[in-house]
Amino acid sequence: MSLSAFLPALPEIFVLAMVSLILVIDAAVDDSKRYLAYVLSLATLAGAAFLTVRDLSTMPVLALNGLFIDDPLSDVLKLFLYLTTAVVLVYSRAYLRERGLYKGEFFVLALFALLGMMVMISASHFLTLYLGLELLSLSLYAMVALQRDSSVATEAAMKYFVLGALASGMLLYGMSMVYGVTGSLALGDIAIALQDGTDLRIPLVFGIVFLVAGLAFKLGAVPFHMWVPDVYHGAPTAMTLFIGSAPKIAAFAFVIRILGQGLESQVGEWRDMLIILAVLSMALGNFAAIAQSNLKRMFAYSTISHMGFMLLGILAGTQNGYGSAMFYVLIYTLMSLGGFGMILLLSRAGFEADQLDDFKGLNRRSPWLAFLMLLLMFSMAGVPPTVGFYAKLSVLQAVVELGYVWLAVAAVLFSLVGAFYYLRIVKLMYFDAPHDTSPITPSVDTRIIMSANGLAVLAIGILPQPLMALCIHAIGASF
Repeated sequence: MSLSAFLPALPEIFVLAMVSLILVIDAAVDDSKRYLAYVLSLATLAGAAFLTVRDLSTMPVLALNGLFIDDPLSDVLKLFLYLTTAVVLVYSRAYLRERGLYKGEFFVLALFALLGMMVMISASHFLTLYLGLELLSLSLYAMVALQRDSSVATEAAMKYFVLGALASGMLLYGMSMVYGVTGSLALGDIAIALQDGTDLRIPLVFGIVFLVAGLAFKLGAVPFHMWVPDVYHGAPTAMTLFIGSAPKIAAFAFVIRILGQGLESQVGEWRDMLIILAVLSMALGNFAAIAQSNLKRMFAYSTISHMGFMLLGILAGTQNGYGSAMFYVLIYTLMSLGGFGMILLLSRAGFEADQLDDFKGLNRRSPWLAFLMLLLMFSMAGVPPTVGFYAKLSVLQAVVELGYVWLAVAAVLFSLVGAFYYLRIVKLMYFDAPHDTSPITPSVDTRIIMSANGLAVLAIGILPQPLMALCIHAIGASF
């Protein structure tokens, strides 16, 4: 194999080399120079973005003997991954420093998780998909347990690890059954084999059931959601911010690669399963979130309901549906960054601002931050003109085009339930007296990025067409 065969995977190779370099440098410096890992991590993200933009694909290119694919879908998702990870690092810096976690381990684990997500996004083979998934999962388990003196974080990591191992077993079993039916692990070959039809319908359906169950766990969809609230609540908020944002983009790519490419001809088999997962996720996520007094747990159940909405676009099984689901997951990531970022912003040494009461009277303490949080909550609730409204509308249009009007009506009703707990935060910020009157003093870079984060929700809501067109083009050019 010539060196040119590795060019499509150059961003992944660069990230791996930089992570190895950061590991060596961090081991050689003292505590006064821990900022080097932070600076080099941001440089790694910038370099990976440059390499990805420099070699943008206009059509799918298979590499590494069919294990790896470079296409417009992977390029767009990777660029959003770099941006998301960079925002996470900036938001987390002050929080980590105040808690003694501002060390190379956090940055190394974040970059290893990023590498796993990049591999998942560009995988065209079951083995590559699984390799990327496990690299991501093992990094996240370690990140959750990074605060070693916290029994809550350790417990959350153990729950995450045990349930994650169970889900990985389901995925592997499903993959093995699909391999037994088709005789191949390459997604393209599987798609061709299934288009020709097969006499082994029962093993194939069982394989699809196990695959969908494993995918649902990674998305946090009901009834495979049990890890989400505990992990979001138990992990340090900086880790929760990372887990609740970037991996959702990779999970979307994982689902699209397996169901939309490899098992596209079997849409009738997996669509009904996704309908059940979507309805249950929207129902339980929204109703359970109402009862939460902890903001991280509330966002966890909110995530479950949002993943239900994203599944609406995927179950459509059409190019517009996939494009709408991609748009939705990117917008959800943007909103999640802002929501968890605000918790980090209000937190300080020895104090976690993760209770609903901690947001009481925020408008009196900082009118600008309260306005940004209002935009984020309106967007999560789907209130126009924020982008959350357009994201929900696009996936609803995809299911209505299929004739599933009842499903769209159910999703709208569940959204009305969800609006209650989002608007409750707005009420606390603007109409209640603050418990804490201490000044909020974020760093300049954090304030600028948080402002851009909140205003982007409004700006993209007013003009959503460019991003939606990009998503539709990426899907159309890659499938």
